[in-house]
Amino acid sequence: MATDDMWIWDGGRVCLDFANTLRRRWRATPEETLRNPVDLVLWLQEAGLLAPGAPDPATAAVLASGRRLRETVDRAVLAVADGRLPASGDVTLLNRSAAEAPRPALQIAITDGRLEPAGTTSLAADATAALALVAQDAVDLLLSAEIRRVRICGADTCALRFLDRSPAHNRRWCSMSRCGNRTKVRLHQARARRSEHTAES
Repeated sequence: MATDDMWIWDGGRVCLDFANTLRRRWRATPEETLRNPVDLVLWLQEAGLLAPGAPDPATAAVLASGRRLRETVDRAVLAVADGRLPASGDVTLLNRSAAEAPRPALQIAITDGRLEPAGTTSLAADATAALALVAQDAVDLLLSAEIRRVRICGADTCALRFLDRSPAHNRRWCSMSRCGNRTKVRLHQARARRSEHTAES
Protein backbone atom coordinates (compact mmCIF):
# COMPACT_ATOMS: atom_id res chain seq x y z
CA MET A 1 0.00 0.00 0.00
CA ALA A 2 1.27 3.48 -0.82
CA THR A 3 1.89 5.90 2.01
CA ASP A 4 0.76 9.52 2.12
CA ASP A 5 4.26 10.78 1.28
CA MET A 6 4.08 8.86 -2.01
CA TRP A 7 1.27 11.08 -3.21
CA ILE A 8 2.15 14.63 -4.11
CA TRP A 9 -0.53 17.30 -4.37
CA ASP A 10 1.39 20.08 -6.13
CA GLY A 11 -0.18 19.67 -9.58
CA GLY A 12 -2.72 22.45 -9.19
CA ARG A 13 -5.47 20.33 -10.78
CA VAL A 14 -6.75 16.95 -9.69
CA CYS A 15 -6.03 15.45 -13.12
CA LEU A 16 -2.36 16.50 -12.85
CA ASP A 17 -2.12 15.15 -9.31
CA PHE A 18 -3.49 11.89 -10.69
CA ALA A 19 -0.92 11.87 -13.51
CA ASN A 20 1.71 12.36 -10.82
CA THR A 21 0.82 9.06 -9.14
CA LEU A 22 3.32 7.53 -11.57
CA ARG A 23 6.55 8.94 -10.20
CA ARG A 24 10.01 9.30 -11.69
CA ARG A 25 8.77 9.00 -15.26
CA TRP A 26 12.29 9.73 -16.51
CA ARG A 27 13.42 6.28 -15.35
CA ALA A 28 13.24 3.18 -17.56
CA THR A 29 10.93 1.75 -14.88
CA PRO A 30 8.91 4.56 -13.26
CA GLU A 31 7.69 4.24 -9.67
CA GLU A 32 4.06 3.17 -9.36
CA THR A 33 2.20 4.47 -6.31
CA LEU A 34 -1.14 2.90 -7.27
CA ARG A 35 0.07 -0.64 -6.73
CA ASN A 36 -3.27 -2.22 -5.95
CA PRO A 37 -6.99 -1.35 -5.85
CA VAL A 38 -6.77 -0.24 -2.21
CA ASP A 39 -4.13 2.36 -3.15
CA LEU A 40 -6.44 3.70 -5.85
CA VAL A 41 -9.36 4.00 -3.43
CA LEU A 42 -7.19 5.74 -0.83
CA TRP A 43 -5.85 8.19 -3.42
CA LEU A 44 -9.36 9.00 -4.67
CA GLN A 45 -10.50 9.59 -1.08
CA GLU A 46 -7.47 11.78 -0.27
CA ALA A 47 -8.14 13.76 -3.46
CA GLY A 48 -11.68 14.46 -2.20
CA LEU A 49 -13.35 12.59 -5.05
CA LEU A 50 -14.59 9.42 -3.38
CA ALA A 51 -16.82 9.21 -0.33
CA PRO A 52 -15.16 7.45 2.62
CA GLY A 53 -16.50 3.97 3.14
CA ALA A 54 -17.66 3.59 -0.46
CA PRO A 55 -19.73 0.39 -0.59
CA ASP A 56 -17.98 -1.25 -3.55
CA PRO A 57 -14.18 -1.49 -3.28
CA ALA A 58 -12.21 -1.04 -6.47
CA THR A 59 -11.31 -4.18 -8.38
CA ALA A 60 -8.21 -5.07 -10.36
CA ALA A 61 -10.15 -4.11 -13.51
CA VAL A 62 -10.97 -0.67 -12.08
CA LEU A 63 -7.30 -0.21 -11.13
CA ALA A 64 -6.24 -1.10 -14.69
CA SER A 65 -8.83 1.33 -16.03
CA GLY A 66 -7.56 4.03 -13.68
CA ARG A 67 -3.97 3.55 -14.76
CA ARG A 68 -5.06 3.66 -18.43
CA LEU A 69 -6.95 6.90 -17.75
CA ARG A 70 -3.91 8.35 -15.96
CA GLU A 71 -1.64 7.77 -18.95
CA THR A 72 -4.28 9.08 -21.34
CA VAL A 73 -4.61 12.26 -19.28
CA ASP A 74 -0.83 12.66 -19.21
CA ARG A 75 -0.41 12.24 -22.97
CA ALA A 76 -3.34 14.50 -23.86
CA VAL A 77 -2.38 17.28 -21.45
CA LEU A 78 1.26 17.35 -22.54
CA ALA A 79 0.27 17.31 -26.21
CA VAL A 80 -2.16 20.23 -25.92
CA ALA A 81 0.21 22.17 -23.62
CA ASP A 82 2.80 21.80 -26.39
CA GLY A 83 0.38 23.13 -29.01
CA ARG A 84 -0.47 19.75 -30.55
CA LEU A 85 -3.75 17.88 -30.76
CA PRO A 86 -4.14 14.80 -28.57
CA ALA A 87 -4.48 11.41 -30.24
CA SER A 88 -8.07 10.63 -31.27
CA GLY A 89 -8.00 7.46 -29.15
CA ASP A 90 -7.09 9.53 -26.10
CA VAL A 91 -9.97 11.94 -26.79
CA THR A 92 -12.36 9.00 -27.09
CA LEU A 93 -11.19 7.46 -23.81
CA LEU A 94 -11.41 10.79 -21.97
CA ASN A 95 -14.93 11.41 -23.23
CA ARG A 96 -16.06 7.89 -22.37
CA SER A 97 -14.50 8.10 -18.89
CA ALA A 98 -15.94 11.56 -18.21
CA ALA A 99 -19.44 10.30 -19.06
CA GLU A 100 -19.28 7.58 -16.37
CA ALA A 101 -20.58 9.99 -13.72
CA PRO A 102 -22.91 12.97 -13.72
CA ARG A 103 -21.09 16.26 -13.40
CA PRO A 104 -21.24 17.50 -9.80
CA ALA A 105 -23.16 20.72 -9.30
CA LEU A 106 -20.85 23.72 -9.16
CA GLN A 107 -21.36 25.96 -6.14
CA ILE A 108 -20.64 29.67 -5.79
CA ALA A 109 -19.50 31.83 -2.91
CA ILE A 110 -19.13 35.57 -2.33
CA THR A 111 -15.51 36.30 -1.49
CA ASP A 112 -14.16 39.84 -1.07
CA GLY A 113 -17.22 41.30 -2.75
CA ARG A 114 -17.18 39.07 -5.84
CA LEU A 115 -18.58 35.74 -6.96
CA GLU A 116 -16.20 32.81 -7.12
CA PRO A 117 -16.56 29.06 -7.61
CA ALA A 118 -16.83 27.27 -4.28
CA GLY A 119 -16.28 23.68 -5.35
CA THR A 120 -18.78 20.95 -5.90
CA THR A 121 -21.53 19.47 -3.79
CA SER A 122 -20.97 15.74 -3.97
CA LEU A 123 -18.45 12.97 -3.82
CA ALA A 124 -18.55 9.94 -6.07
CA ALA A 125 -20.11 6.79 -4.65
CA ASP A 126 -17.63 4.39 -6.24
CA ALA A 127 -14.15 4.36 -7.75
CA THR A 128 -15.38 4.31 -11.35
CA ALA A 129 -17.43 7.46 -10.81
CA ALA A 130 -14.50 9.09 -8.98
CA LEU A 131 -12.24 8.34 -11.96
CA ALA A 132 -14.89 9.98 -14.15
CA LEU A 133 -14.40 13.16 -12.09
CA VAL A 134 -10.68 13.00 -12.88
CA ALA A 135 -11.53 12.67 -16.59
CA GLN A 136 -13.96 15.60 -16.34
CA ASP A 137 -11.24 17.73 -14.76
CA ALA A 138 -8.84 16.76 -17.57
CA VAL A 139 -11.44 17.73 -20.21
CA ASP A 140 -11.97 21.07 -18.45
CA LEU A 141 -8.20 21.69 -18.38
CA LEU A 142 -7.73 20.72 -22.03
CA LEU A 143 -10.40 23.25 -23.07
CA SER A 144 -9.16 26.05 -20.81
CA ALA A 145 -6.51 28.73 -21.31
CA GLU A 146 -4.68 27.22 -18.32
CA ILE A 147 -3.53 24.31 -20.48
CA ARG A 148 -0.70 26.57 -21.74
CA ARG A 149 0.55 26.82 -18.16
CA VAL A 150 1.14 23.11 -17.65
CA ARG A 151 4.80 22.48 -16.88
CA ILE A 152 7.11 19.57 -16.10
CA CYS A 153 9.32 20.05 -13.06
CA GLY A 154 12.77 21.32 -14.01
CA ALA A 155 14.61 19.10 -11.53
CA ASP A 156 16.65 16.40 -13.24
CA THR A 157 15.20 13.64 -11.08
CA CYS A 158 11.54 14.62 -10.87
CA ALA A 159 9.33 15.13 -13.98
CA LEU A 160 6.13 15.83 -12.01
CA ARG A 161 3.47 17.77 -13.90
CA PHE A 162 2.06 21.00 -12.48
CA LEU A 163 0.04 24.07 -13.38
CA ASP A 164 2.11 27.27 -13.26
CA ARG A 165 -0.07 29.87 -11.59
CA SER A 166 2.85 32.10 -10.58
CA PRO A 167 2.31 35.81 -11.37
CA ALA A 168 5.19 35.87 -13.89
CA HIS A 169 4.36 32.40 -15.28
CA ASN A 170 7.94 31.28 -14.67
CA ARG A 171 7.61 28.57 -12.03
CA ARG A 172 10.22 25.87 -12.68
CA TRP A 173 9.71 23.37 -9.87
CA CYS A 174 6.80 21.19 -8.81
CA SER A 175 7.56 22.44 -5.31
CA MET A 176 10.15 24.92 -4.11
CA SER A 177 10.49 23.08 -0.80
CA ARG A 178 11.19 19.79 -2.53
CA CYS A 179 12.82 20.12 -5.94
CA GLY A 180 13.60 23.84 -6.05
CA ASN A 181 15.66 23.99 -2.88
CA ARG A 182 17.42 20.68 -3.59
CA THR A 183 18.42 21.84 -7.06
CA LYS A 184 19.64 25.21 -5.80
CA VAL A 185 21.72 23.54 -3.07
CA ARG A 186 23.21 21.08 -5.57
CA LEU A 187 24.10 23.88 -8.03
CA HIS A 188 25.59 25.99 -5.23
CA GLN A 189 27.73 23.05 -4.06
CA ALA A 190 28.90 22.41 -7.63
CA ARG A 191 29.89 26.09 -8.04
CA ALA A 192 31.73 25.99 -4.71
CA ARG A 193 33.67 22.88 -5.78
CA ARG A 194 34.60 24.53 -9.09
CA SER A 195 35.78 27.65 -7.24
CA GLU A 196 37.90 25.54 -4.88
CA HIS A 197 39.37 23.63 -7.80
CA THR A 198 40.17 26.89 -9.63
CA ALA A 199 41.79 28.37 -6.52
CA GLU A 200 43.98 25.29 -6.09
CA SER A 201 45.14 25.37 -9.73
